[in-house]
Amino acid sequence: MSLYRNTVWLLKGLQEYTKGGYEAAARSFSEADLEVNVSGRSFIITGANSGIGRAAACEIAKRGGTVHLVCRNEDRAKEARKDVVEQSKNENVHVHLVDMSNPRKVWEFASGFSQNHNLHVLINNAGCMVNQRELTEDDLEKNFATNTLGRKITVSSGGMLVQKLNVEDLQFEKGSFDGTMAYAQNKRQQVIMTEQWAAQHKEVHFSSMHPGWADTPAVRSSMPDFYAKMKNKLRTEAQGADTVVWLAISDTASRQPSGLFFQDRKAVSTHLPLASSRTSPAEDQKLMSELEELAVKFKS
Repeated sequence: MSLYRNTVWLLKGLQEYTKGGYEAAARSFSEADLEVNVSGRSFIITGANSGIGRAAACEIAKRGGTVHLVCRNEDRAKEARKDVVEQSKNENVHVHLVDMSNPRKVWEFASGFSQNHNLHVLINNAGCMVNQRELTEDDLEKNFATNTLGRKITVSSGGMLVQKLNVEDLQFEKGSFDGTMAYAQNKRQQVIMTEQWAAQHKEVHFSSMHPGWADTPAVRSSMPDFYAKMKNKLRTEAQGADTVVWLAISDTASRQPSGLFFQDRKAVSTHLPLASSRTSPAEDQKLMSELEELAVKFKS
């Protein structure tokens, strides 16, 4: 079944996830959707020092939003802020240094931020793809700690379509480790988390999205073979960020049902046809319970 999923996903990706796929989809976009002034509104973007996060920060700042860049590296964060301010002419861009793979630091940041700032939109963009199994200082597998625990707009990936949720091995302790498949499993977890949060918290609008195959530093460093083969067909960072920005600021997006998965401004299925990747409500709930149990350990 994994061979079938991978083959169907690759064919789908070559048609839809590339720069050509974006350009085809963009023909039906409404320019008015992004002609929005968001002055007075506050946005957190994690992983905002480069790639899709930085591109989204620029677009939101250009429209007057107060943007909080959550980054791990201070020098890169300062460089990103300078770039966003220069492009947007908006000084309301702030840097917060947080390692999203450290749940204790995430809790501390969230608590402090909520006491001192309002927040209208959270964009969960930070992620990683570690190709060797590594543990954080809290003995958490690094991909899992960054991509799932740290995590309403969540930047997921179409790669999750090749994975069925495995609640029996959330941190990839069993069998051989494959960083690409671990990443895809994390992205499946994110989509299920988004669906579950939407059902539990009606007062918040949750979405997840696939940015397509974009030319970002993360892709170049984590997937060098893929990048070498596809670099001329990859989307720009701005094209990858387009649906993130649309979900964050447009009235059209806010009228969509909560909990959906988007690609190029449209809600799309979270499963490939005949791929046997669906899970039961009990499995989904087990994921949420185990995540809550893990998260609470780091709350105090």
